[in-house]
Amino acid sequence: MRIALTHLRTAILFFSPMVHDTVRDEVRDELKWLNGELGAVRDVDVALDRIKSLERKRPQTVAELNPWNERREEGHRALARMLNSVRYRWLIDQTSGWIENGPWSMNKGKEAAKERASPIGRYSAEKLAEWEEKLLKKSRKLRKMGTKKRHRLRLLNKKLTYSINSLEDLLADKKFSKQKTALKHLSQAQRSLGQLNDGARGHELAAELEQSGVRTPLKFLKPKRKKRLLKKASKAYRRLEKLQ
Repeated sequence: MRIALTHLRTAILFFSPMVHDTVRDEVRDELKWLNGELGAVRDVDVALDRIKSLERKRPQTVAELNPWNERREEGHRALARMLNSVRYRWLIDQTSGWIENGPWSMNKGKEAAKERASPIGRYSAEKLAEWEEKLLKKSRKLRKMGTKKRHRLRLLNKKLTYSINSLEDLLADKKFSKQKTALKHLSQAQRSLGQLNDGARGHELAAELEQSGVRTPLKFLKPKRKKRLLKKASKAYRRLEKLQ
């Protein structure tokens, strides 16, 4: 669900000039809410898997899992209730209706008509170039970034990756051949940034549990590992920049 949701949110952002109307912001906000609900459960799952990986080396880890398992079960119950809620059903109906025949699709204004008449291949190529330039500019400061800025860089990386994949059939063969190479570098950076983000979220969750008296004697992101991941991501971006 999270992957499909990210694809949808990325498409809305990518084609924002065409789909701008009075309903879009409401749909976008509700999709963001749903993504947050799904992401909270996913973060606990990932942190729990990380702790479990230590079981064979540290048998005492089993006892430390109990509070995390309880947190996970609580999150899954809350998510199940949310997916059965009136708000979620409304979101599905509202979003589906907006995609099929929202006000954006019937806007007769000159500017809207001009946007919709743009050749999709040309528009997409220009948009991808714009996002890639923005990503590369931000990536040059990667090693100095804090957790939040690094997280935003990761999201931009993901949006660019999803957009390139979605637009494969619209780009000329020669251009897409270059984009395939770009995808390889973007995927490498994404893996490293994702692991950095998971480590940071694990620390945050452990800190939350510690306030309840639960101590997790585990470093989700050791300095050496963090340095190694930053180096891999930076290397991938340098290669992407050379590709231009």
